[in-house]
Amino acid sequence: SRSHTRREPRMAERSLPAPGPRREDAPEWGYEEGVEWGLLFPEANGDYQSPINLNSREARYDPALLEVRLAPNYVVCRDCEVINDGHAIQILLKSKSVLIGGPLPRGHEFELHDVRFHWGRENQRGSEHTVNFKAFPMELHLMHWNSTLYSSIDEAVGKKHGIAIVALFVQIGKEHVGLKAVTEILQDIQYKGKSKTIPCFNPNSLLPDPLLRDYWVYEGSLTIPPCSEGVTWILFRYPLTVSQVQIEEFRRLRTHVKGAELLEGCDGILGDNFRPTQPLSDRVIRAAFQ
Repeated sequence: SRSHTRREPRMAERSLPAPGPRREDAPEWGYEEGVEWGLLFPEANGDYQSPINLNSREARYDPALLEVRLAPNYVVCRDCEVINDGHAIQILLKSKSVLIGGPLPRGHEFELHDVRFHWGRENQRGSEHTVNFKAFPMELHLMHWNSTLYSSIDEAVGKKHGIAIVALFVQIGKEHVGLKAVTEILQDIQYKGKSKTIPCFNPNSLLPDPLLRDYWVYEGSLTIPPCSEGVTWILFRYPLTVSQVQIEEFRRLRTHVKGAELLEGCDGILGDNFRPTQPLSDRVIRAAFQ
């Protein structure tokens, strides 16, 4: 296996990787230092892994990205489920929101499956990707699967043009009104395995600017096991803003079920749930802006 400069997290409590085929015999994994994920999930040893550090000066402007504008057709989701899976917070979207254009194959629709949050215990870290080695306190992922080629997200994972993830960096500042519906119920899903239905969530509130021109693109992988490749990453240049109060709600969450006995040296706080950056290898980062 390829040796990483930064050590991969080691296994923690049993949990199933999602998305991807939900195998009952899936190994346990977590974000603590130690054993490499690659020992458990062979795909994590690939050459095109995510996240990466994005060097903005080395990104190559590609005007072809603007030939067909990146066009999200997101609709408001009623009765959305928000889940604490012990690794992250997920919003599962029921209504059919799709993404087309930009770097995606022409004529292919990518359906929005869920929104997932990664954050740090402190404000100077938390994002999975870094920009010129700078980390943000949070990063959120809008996970899409190619519903033109495949019949489900499980089928699309690991396939060519199977998955597209829109990533947004998050900084601390004023309150994010669109995320209020989520942050105000986090105390109800403090423990692993808890979920809560919120009456209404609008994924459009997560998009930074109406023109959606300022983004970078590269080919990578899922950042959680099984770390399958074939993922098109679309990273927006301008971050979203949440308040300090809002991010503190995430930092109160737990990685374990209520009443579980914790391993020695583990405080059970859910945070720092980001994978270390991976080597860029021979990949090119493209930019939709100059």
